[in-house]
Amino acid sequence: MNILYASLVASVAIAAAPAARADEMSFRLVTLADSHCGGSCPQVVAAEGEIVEQTPDAFLRFLRMRASREPLRGILLIDSPGGKVVASMELGQELRKLGMAVVVARIAAEGGPLVSGRCYSACVYALMGGLKRVIPRQSRVGVHRMFNYVDGVDPMSGETLRERRYADGGMRKALSRYSASMGVSRDLIALAERTSPDRVHLLTSAEISRWRLGTPNL
Repeated sequence: MNILYASLVASVAIAAAPAARADEMSFRLVTLADSHCGGSCPQVVAAEGEIVEQTPDAFLRFLRMRASREPLRGILLIDSPGGKVVASMELGQELRKLGMAVVVARIAAEGGPLVSGRCYSACVYALMGGLKRVIPRQSRVGVHRMFNYVDGVDPMSGETLRERRYADGGMRKALSRYSASMGVSRDLIALAERTSPDRVHLLTSAEISRWRLGTPNL
């Protein structure tokens, strides 16, 4: 396993590519080609896209369908712009139950190299669920204040209105408890809630290490 991680992280460090579109998160098997594995290179799960309410169930369905046919390594590659906070925590809880490692990276093309990934906003809460969390130095992880949109109708004009609403104290406490249960400092939640929802605070290597979110390698 350590050899696999080492080759995986080295691959990310030398390749970069444009980010994928922010479609709903989907899952697929990818092969980690490596000069040492010959014809028996391991397969891992790649997750790309926005995390929605159905994502945790979709992930479990994917595993049930594929695990009976192919031997899977306990590694998830993730590349996501964010999504729903509660669904991200649920996905993180499933990852922890399964004992999976999470690596912020993606594969550029079938049979191609791994490239730098992103994990922004609510994606960070899914990342927290990894039993091991790897954030290669060229990958990007960022946070901001939680919010969602609520649609309504202006009673005077009849026009559709979209209102931005922020998380209340109860949700912030729930996130703090969740992060602590995953071994991540509550200070990361405090930072996110201090950051404008109109920007993403990209975490530095020092912040990632200080708050125990991940390591660049194993």
